[in-house]
Amino acid sequence: MNPTPMNPLAPLRLTSFSHGGGCGCKIAPGVLSEILRNSHAGFIPPELMVGIETADDAAVYKLNDTQALIATTDFFMPIVDDPYEFGRIAATNAISDVYAMGGKPIMALALVAMPVNQLPIEVIGEIVRGGQDVCRAAGIPIAGGHTIDSVEPIYGLVVMGLVHPERVRRNAGAQPGDLLVLGKPLGVGVLSAALKKEKLSEAGYRQMIDTTTKLNTPGIALAQLDGVHALTDVTGFGLAGHALELARGAGLTAVIEWSKVPLLDGVEAMAADGFVTGASGRNWQGYGAEVVLAEGLPATAQNLLSDPQTSGGLLVSCAPETVAAVLQAFRDEGFAQAAVVGHTEAGAAGLRVLA
Repeated sequence: MNPTPMNPLAPLRLTSFSHGGGCGCKIAPGVLSEILRNSHAGFIPPELMVGIETADDAAVYKLNDTQALIATTDFFMPIVDDPYEFGRIAATNAISDVYAMGGKPIMALALVAMPVNQLPIEVIGEIVRGGQDVCRAAGIPIAGGHTIDSVEPIYGLVVMGLVHPERVRRNAGAQPGDLLVLGKPLGVGVLSAALKKEKLSEAGYRQMIDTTTKLNTPGIALAQLDGVHALTDVTGFGLAGHALELARGAGLTAVIEWSKVPLLDGVEAMAADGFVTGASGRNWQGYGAEVVLAEGLPATAQNLLSDPQTSGGLLVSCAPETVAAVLQAFRDEGFAQAAVVGHTEAGAAGLRVLA
């Protein structure tokens, strides 16, 4: 049984030790593109099935005819003040990339960077314990890792998984006429902004913890469906950013119907009241020129589309005849709010958002 969470407004606030939190720490997409503009993977062996070419969720290396190795890493600064929950959120988020490739996680390594002279050892231990508990829930060991003394607290995992080479699901396989399904509601960044300003209710805090610590386990079953053409998870670049990656990878237009997008309770009103992260604005600055917003959208739609989702949901591109099975795969794992949120069309790579 999990311990009673620390009061998110307790005197020792983990979030006060860092300049940003969760997937909102990501380098803005425009800046990242500049950094990576002239980079390449170097020597590329034929066994490397997925590398950096489409900004996919993880690398995939073919081991043999029936096994491919998935390798990924993710880490960030605290998004909440409870150290145990911070560890759980960071671990859930890192493991998600394996599910997003259609794989089953098999092992993790911990990445721990802490200001050891400022944080009590017991607090650091709670962060690590939170990560361990999530890995236990995912059925994998933390088999090692690395620790350093840092000016800001950082925690995350290197995660490895296995998948059949023919069942790898990339973010670049979408086909025109596919339906788009989103597994979790949006709004984590808005909740985190309210928490940082000490304006988040206990119910809002609990909602935030529940969604960010829910493992994206449906990815394993989704990869077994022939009609699932592409798969990714929605994290730091928001729904718009990750839908754009899917569209660019396949060379088509993604269409989101805003009225169908599930939202966490209360986040629309919070966004209207100004509880928006700085990362949301940086995201939009990086890719907003590639997004066409229809007239009649709510004033909050742009901020929620670019809202950074720490440990967000899976985004699936599938054939229309497969959508019932996709939704059932989500329901079977307890994702009651999974919903069809749009479709894909032949055309220039980009994103169009309808009211």
